[in-house]
Amino acid sequence: MWIRIAILPGVLVMLMAGIISPVAGRVNVVATTEDLASLSREVGGDMVNVMAIARGYQDPHFVNPKPSYLLKLRKADLLIAVGRELEVGWLPALVQQSRNKKLRGGGNGYLDASIGCSVLQQSTMRVDRSMGDVHPFGNPHYWLTPNNGIVIATNISTRLSEIDPDHADHYRTRLADFVRRLKEASARWDALISPYSGTSVVTYHNSWPNFAQRYGLHVFGYVEPKPGVPPSPAHTLNLIQQMKSEGVKIIIVEPYFNLKTPEAIARATGARVVVLMPSVGGTEEITDYFSLFDYNLNLLETTFKEVGISPKKEE
Repeated sequence: MWIRIAILPGVLVMLMAGIISPVAGRVNVVATTEDLASLSREVGGDMVNVMAIARGYQDPHFVNPKPSYLLKLRKADLLIAVGRELEVGWLPALVQQSRNKKLRGGGNGYLDASIGCSVLQQSTMRVDRSMGDVHPFGNPHYWLTPNNGIVIATNISTRLSEIDPDHADHYRTRLADFVRRLKEASARWDALISPYSGTSVVTYHNSWPNFAQRYGLHVFGYVEPKPGVPPSPAHTLNLIQQMKSEGVKIIIVEPYFNLKTPEAIARATGARVVVLMPSVGGTEEITDYFSLFDYNLNLLETTFKEVGISPKKEE
């Protein structure tokens, strides 16, 4: 269903007159999330103007369209989306109403960042609403592993080089530097969290399959009975019983979900609620793609120690 967005008369005048415009001479990039914006800045440097639509503390599935988003899209040379239907409820209407033909699918002004990424949980079965908020084209939270971060950055570098071939060497050089730094950081993150490989956790929503796979976490269950469906008393009681039986001590919650039920489960099981950030900008200290992993993995490691989960000894 398309969403009609009202544009204030003054804003419309500015759009038509071109008064609102980014810095001239740079590629204007609009990313649907702060994560994609951060990776765009890593690759583009001072050759790009980058703006994000969804904030890092928002649920990117449900973004309330605003006239200001149209201002961003109207001047964009490149729109970068998570894809996999993450933005299906709000992005198509914005693109249509922006009247920016560059951003229509099929042109070089639109980039699905998931191309070439390891996207988990792609369905081979028919999906319907009775299954909850299931994404048939795979779990769209694929950016939560550094390996996919490299693929996304490579996609961005390639597309920027096509749009702005005069600065292709600039984008390739910055990409190489980003990949080097990310591999170095990944070695540090692996050393921090690998001693806890195999630890069972419960998550509120199914946001963490790539993250869990990368860092050896076992997702034991979910606070939601189905993706996008609020927790029911029966499901909550069953989850409590299972967590007690298996000794699960960690409940991971995204910042945009209500903590009432997770905290009740924690009290009943002796577990700890950990609010991890699925996106850059989720909290003030997470300013880029690197600090996203620094924040989450350091918080997890600290919490593991606090609840008495012992690291594995090296063999």
